[in-house]
Amino acid sequence: MKPEEIAEILAELFGTADVQAIAPGSWQIDKLTFRLLVLLSEDHNWLRVLLPIVPLQEAQSFLTQFLEANFDDTQEVRYALYDEVIWAVYQHSSISLTSDDLRGAIARLVSLHEVGLNEVFNRLIETRVRQIIQAAKQQGQSLEATMQNLERFYAEGMLGELNQTAQAREEVLAAWQRQLERLWNEVSS
Repeated sequence: MKPEEIAEILAELFGTADVQAIAPGSWQIDKLTFRLLVLLSEDHNWLRVLLPIVPLQEAQSFLTQFLEANFDDTQEVRYALYDEVIWAVYQHSSISLTSDDLRGAIARLVSLHEVGLNEVFNRLIETRVRQIIQAAKQQGQSLEATMQNLERFYAEGMLGELNQTAQAREEVLAAWQRQLERLWNEVSS
């Protein structure tokens, strides 16, 4: 794909007002919620499309989940770390790149940006719930006994926020119940 074709696709997707040529073979798209970079290598053989997701400091606890997402979920794009920022990155040979490839990759990058930390946070939470289930099963607890322990921990203030209302606590416990029921039979002791 030639630089002119890339510029045309970017203009179609984002409008000419938001697409800025920052150097020959390089573009920047500024939207209200994100900044997308599209860069050709000097020899124009490789295209890289980048979108910052989150500062590393905010993502530090989730690095394992980002790598797991690269393996399972991100399809043709990848999470990467550069200059203290987690980025969504797409790289492709510009020679074999099609307009559908580029459009699909940009859509996927924007999608990853929109979910931000939500997906990796949910992965982390599911891992933790599975660990709780495994520990409960190793102690011979049933689902009901595990839920009673969680309720007791919340009642005693060992879990939850200090100023948590009764309604908020009930909502959190209902979420625990749903997750425990959903995952209980999937986890072995």
